[in-house]
Amino acid sequence: MYCIIEKKVLAPTITKYLIEAPYVARKRKAGNFVIIRVDETGERIPLTLVDSNTDTGTITLIVQALGKTTKALALKNEGDFILDVMGPLGNPTPIESGKTIACIGGGVGTAELYPITKALKDAGNTIYTIVGARSKELVILEKEMEQVSDKFYITTDDGSYKRKGFVTDQLKELLDANLGINMVYAIGPLPMMRAVSNLTKPYNVRTLVSLNAVMVDGTGMCGGCRVTVNGKMKFACVDGPEFEGHEVDFDEMLLRNHSYTDMEKISIDRFLEEPHVCRREGMAS
Repeated sequence: MYCIIEKKVLAPTITKYLIEAPYVARKRKAGNFVIIRVDETGERIPLTLVDSNTDTGTITLIVQALGKTTKALALKNEGDFILDVMGPLGNPTPIESGKTIACIGGGVGTAELYPITKALKDAGNTIYTIVGARSKELVILEKEMEQVSDKFYITTDDGSYKRKGFVTDQLKELLDANLGINMVYAIGPLPMMRAVSNLTKPYNVRTLVSLNAVMVDGTGMCGGCRVTVNGKMKFACVDGPEFEGHEVDFDEMLLRNHSYTDMEKISIDRFLEEPHVCRREGMAS
């Protein structure tokens, strides 16, 4: 059992959790993730490790409550426990130095991007960061990302904050400005990562993306997270989660990720009908 030490709402549906998991905290590196299970009847889901503290033995997770399991987690409070936290899993981000790097975060992907951006900055790289969200209220970690960036930009789809448009609009301006950007890290929704990869390819700028594939065990045994990279089958959990964006078959991955959409909707509807959930607000009654 793993205790929730702190819980903080960052934006509508997005919550930050500080969880006591000393063994995971001790080994965590930028790019790693964990597999959690909220309770005995719950499914296993992957969540990126945003941060860790070896002194307190805690890890930081930032979660958007969209599916049944993340909604169940959102009902937990400080002092409550979750059943399983397994990790750290996946390969750490390759941290190079002496480069000029554009770090691109979309939506809650900004939380996954933060530890990578911080590690890249600490390694002496020049960092241009672009964070995108649908609206102002969904922008997260603004101060934290700005502190680990040399230049920081925000875009919102609806224009409610900073620049109206997409992260690719701002990225294209930076690439056209000949700033010497020779690497891009992009983390967010699959369509965003595909768009970033398509944009950077003609510029011949290496682009790494973190793939949020369907995942069950996180150890390469179930095969649920298989993706096609450079024409070969890979497993996001053990071969990734980061891959060369120009080599990823995003169309195939989008189809695979939508395979369970109908069943996910049924699961959420059943969860919301349970007595511990208020149908109107989705909060504990």
